[in-house]
Amino acid sequence: MFFQRLRDLREDKDVTQEDIGALLNCHEDVYGRYERGIREIPAWAVIKLAAYYNVSTDYILGLTDDPTPYHRNQQK
Repeated sequence: MFFQRLRDLREDKDVTQEDIGALLNCHEDVYGRYERGIREIPAWAVIKLAAYYNVSTDYILGLTDDPTPYHRNQQK
């Protein structure tokens, strides 16, 4: 399930639940519930975490195993 990816990404970056809670402006217990799948994570938080970890939201959500973030082609 995708919430395991949340934990794996956090541990790979060597940050605590408290650190990520601060990033998301929520208590570490709330973030811990996201990781354990007890509480549904809001879309805005998935987007913020994807930017923080430099991965795609699809990767966090378990829709792909490719962590490469999506970058739109910028028109000039």
